Amino acid sequence: MTQVKVCGICDLEAARAATRAGVDLIGFHFCSSRRRVEPERARAIVEALEARPGVVGVFIDQPEDEVEQVAAYVGLDLVQLHGSEPVGFRSSRPILKALKVRGGELPEVEGWPDPILLDSWSPDQRGGTGRAWDWGAARELLRRRRAFIAGGLSPENVGQVIATLRPYGVDVSSGVEREVRIKDPDRIRAFVQAVRHADRGAGER
Repeated sequence: MTQVKVCGICDLEAARAATRAGVDLIGFHFCSSRRRVEPERARAIVEALEARPGVVGVFIDQPEDEVEQVAAYVGLDLVQLHGSEPVGFRSSRPILKALKVRGGELPEVEGWPDPILLDSWSPDQRGGTGRAWDWGAARELLRRRRAFIAGGLSPENVGQVIATLRPYGVDVSSGVEREVRIKDPDRIRAFVQAVRHADRGAGER
């Protein structure tokens, strides 16, 4: 099954909605971001969940020791590096490296472990952009690497992306929001349902 990650969680309501919808991973931004949360808040949210999905922390060009401290304090399962971190970045947690697709040109992926995350490049945003890119450009790469697709996904288009590319996972934030920082439980549920429907369709082919 396609892994589903809902990122930019800012409150317990959103985390519960994502968990109840059956997502595999929830993500918290500990970097400079409109969706940034303090580690104390993220830890409290995780501890209040009745069921615990995988927990991902998003960082952008932050020192290894800072990333390690936050990971240990919150209890992260994965560390997502969304900046210009070098291959060889040290972490006691598995690393999910976000790499940017620019003008249809795929980034260099060698040296980073699977899975990786492919997102859209922007000249003015260092983190996730919420913008779609030419997902088809990754078709060949996805035959040999496990990757999350991110950028511009929504309940309306994620099924087609899965049916066409069969990625390892999909990552959504703004596509399931009412407004910045406020997730819409109905759109989260619709997103997961669209993914699972596409999974079933792929299994029937």
